[in-house]
Parts: sequence; structure tokens; C-alpha cells
Amino acid sequence: MRAVVYKGPFEVAIEQVEDPRIQHPNDVLVRVTSTAICGSDLHMYEGRTAAEPGIVFGHENLGVVEETGEGVTTLSKGDRVVMPFNVACGFCKNCSAGFTGFCLTVNPGFAGGAYGYVAMGPYTGGQAEYVRVPYADFNCLKLPEGTEKETDFVLLADIFPTGYHGNELADVRPGDTVAVYGAGPVGLMAAYSAMLRGASKVFAVDRVAERLQKAREIGAVPIDFTQGNPAEQIKEQTGGQGTDKGIDAVGYQAQAQGEDREEPATVLNSLVETVRPTGALGIPGLYVPSDPGGPDEQAKKGMLMVSIGRLFEKGLRMGTGQCNVKRYNRHLRDMIIEDRAKPSFVVSHELPLDQASSAYEKFDKRVEGYTKVVLHPQAA
Repeated sequence: MRAVVYKGPFEVAIEQVEDPRIQHPNDVLVRVTSTAICGSDLHMYEGRTAAEPGIVFGHENLGVVEETGEGVTTLSKGDRVVMPFNVACGFCKNCSAGFTGFCLTVNPGFAGGAYGYVAMGPYTGGQAEYVRVPYADFNCLKLPEGTEKETDFVLLADIFPTGYHGNELADVRPGDTVAVYGAGPVGLMAAYSAMLRGASKVFAVDRVAERLQKAREIGAVPIDFTQGNPAEQIKEQTGGQGTDKGIDAVGYQAQAQGEDREEPATVLNSLVETVRPTGALGIPGLYVPSDPGGPDEQAKKGMLMVSIGRLFEKGLRMGTGQCNVKRYNRHLRDMIIEDRAKPSFVVSHELPLDQASSAYEKFDKRVEGYTKVVLHPQAA
């Protein structure tokens, strides 16, 4: 089959790789009709992880069941399904508690597994014509038949639940004011989710004009951090108090204000200053224990200079960690079905799989309006 294969920093290629096969009675094979490029994929693409050449990318996958293992009971050939980026067993201690992003079964020695991602287990990615789904009864979410809302539903694999998860980590409630740092796909989903949860005012902080415009279009207040300290800009619009809640949708590749260099802790420290005393922070933005491209020796080890003194002084709470997609994807799916949510507003490009190399390059450089790309390996 054809698949997107990592060749080295800033290079992917479409290559023929071995077709997946049923390996366990609980597996299914899915013919992939939509698979998205994620900002997390760019970390590997840029050589900012320990990913080795040869890995097949793709953890945001939707398609049609082609074959089922003999132990599968709830799925049949022809079912349209979307899979959480988390590969999870459904029965370990963490999965039973709802922490499917930290499954203890699927990736021995590590809490959590995922498709097509470094250190996340032996699960080939779905930027390919087919993907094998283990523990399929648990990991596949059924969708309505047909092709309607395809670009909405594919976002259930990761960024829509992840944006929602940021709000859950920050305990966003009706009437809250919320600051979201980062207006990329996850940040926009976090801002959108805050409004779905009843936030009274949502600020979106970024420097890219297209992203800020998109935030404005969904009803958020855009904050351009190149125009001044973002925490101070937000305080000026909240009576000097700051927001009730804050969300980091940027992660460890954050840019220093007013400079063309990385400052990994800048968003965390800005949020500490943005959120009012006794507020809460949600951190779905990715941080890693090892960053070969870090700006200094400490950052390369995942150690950052965070203003813990101010965080303690203000009595702030902080929630972190990757999204437990299964906790949210069913009710977010139903909101899409009932036209209560339409997350596909973030999708800028839909392309055939053969254009993946160009799409990665343009998405990485943020050119030609590339904000969220959905690839279509096969017809729906």
C-alpha cells in the first residue's frame, strides 16, 4: 500500500509499504478515507524527536472497516469509523478510570500508545491506504453511513477532543473568561470548545494574522503578541483582573515575544500572569522529556524555567497531559451530527495522499493559508 514515510528532518515521501494484516482476533483493518496532518507530526518532521527514518506517520484517521478479526463483536465490514489517536486496551487500570491516553497495556514500559508516533508503540500510522486497529471494539467509534461531515468527523481523532480536553483540564465553566495561547488547530478547537461550554469571553493569543482572523470569526477576541505583552493586553480587557482560566495550546516550541527564537516556557509563564489568583490552567500543548533541537541544554532534557513561585503565590491549579479521546469523542460526535458543532472550520486544505510531501512543507512553513490539512488516501 502507499503511505507517508518519514525519511529524515524536513522530508517525507510516499512509498510502498507492507499491507497491514489482522494480527489478533480483536483487530480490524480500516480502509482510510481521511487522515489529517497534526502539529504533533511536525515535531517529528522537523527532527525534534527521536523518530527514526521509516516510520509511517498519521494518528488522525477515519475510514471504512474492510476486515474484522474473529473476536470482534460490535463492528462489521462496511462500518464507517473514526479512531482516537490513543491506542488503548479498554480494561487496564487507567483505561477503566477513563485515562485512555495512558493505557498500561498497549505499549509495555510506557503509559500510552498511538498510531504512527515515536515511542508510542508498534502501531503503523494511518497516513496510508489502510490501517490496523487493535482492540477494535473499544477503539473504533461508529459514524453515520455515507460521506457527510467527513472533515468534521475526522477531527474527532485528535484536535477537537484535545481542544475540549484543555477546557476540562482548566475546569472551564459557564460564564468563565478564558485565555487560549496558540490559535493553531488545537488552539482554535480549545477556544471553540470554551464557547461550547458557555464561556462568557474567550481570548486567542497568536502572531499569525490568518489564525487571529479565524479566531475572530468564531467569536474569540484576538490578541497579537507581537503588539505587546499578551498578559497585559488581556488584563486591560478584564478590568485588570485577568481571566478565570487559561489554556496552553502551544507547547514546547513556543516563540519568544518580539524575537525570532524559541523560549519553551514562555507560554506557561505568560499564563501564570494572565490568569487571576485561584484560577486554573489547562496544558494540552505538547511538552517532551527529550528535545534534540532545544535552545539550551536544560530544554534539551525537557527541563524548563517555569515561574513556580508565582503559580504558588496566586494559588493557581494546573492540569496537564495528552487527551483521553474516548472520554469525549462520543458526545462530540453527537454534537456534530445534531449540527451543534462544526469543527471543520479549521480545515484549510483537502488533498490526495500523493500531495503529502508538499503539504508537510507548506504546513510547516505556515504558507498559502495552510492551517489544517486533511489527506484522502482513498475514495470514501
